[in-house]
Amino acid sequence: MVNELKRKLARGEVALGTFITLNCPDLVEIAGLAGFDFCIIDTEHGPGDAESIQHMLRAAELRGITPIVRVTNPEATTILRTLDVGAAGIQAPQVNSRKTAEDVVRFAKYFPKGERGACLTRSSRYGFVEGVAQYFEEANRETMVILHCENKQGLECLDEIASVEGVDVVFVGPYDLSQSFGIPGQIYHPVMVEAVAKALAIAERAGKPAGIFVSSVEEAKARIEQGFTYVAYSTDSLVFAELCRSIVNGVKA
Repeated sequence: MVNELKRKLARGEVALGTFITLNCPDLVEIAGLAGFDFCIIDTEHGPGDAESIQHMLRAAELRGITPIVRVTNPEATTILRTLDVGAAGIQAPQVNSRKTAEDVVRFAKYFPKGERGACLTRSSRYGFVEGVAQYFEEANRETMVILHCENKQGLECLDEIASVEGVDVVFVGPYDLSQSFGIPGQIYHPVMVEAVAKALAIAERAGKPAGIFVSSVEEAKARIEQGFTYVAYSTDSLVFAELCRSIVNGVKA
């Protein structure tokens, strides 16, 4: 298991991904063939579970795209089951304290870095590894932990969260963050501009790549220019809806 996304970010390069909310392996394949570096299989807002996402993870591996899974919650069993079926990393929502960040890392890593439960499942190639100890070392090295900053409470203690050893990326969720500030959807409101800049600065100070959600090519370019390197472009359903709308309006016009 070699996590190319983790290496790309470590080199300071920009990685482009997209959220997959529909429970469809074909869309993961298409994203990989299109050239996306990673996809975020979304089990928080999508219908996928540990059983169904296995097929999406296989599709990602087939097409050379790194599969990250946004888990439904940052609990031990949720993270364990997600990683055991083969996710290259987990993306945890609503991380609003240092303790939660530490727990997520602890649940995602084997001893000595954590307490992840041990069982030779799909993540360990069903036991086809050189040895259990070697697999644990490999998993600890390659598995990514990405934490969401999407609440003003989390932003207030983001310095502490970002400094936790084992956290790979700090991801800003602008829409949830705007709700937390009482200005839902106004992601370029002055309050949000300041909040996003603060989150980016904290991530950079901690030596962690910063990620963010974007919904247009222009926005993606602007965020990259700003300093974000883990860029998640829209969702599968929104991209499809936009294309359908454009086709229908164009033809009917």
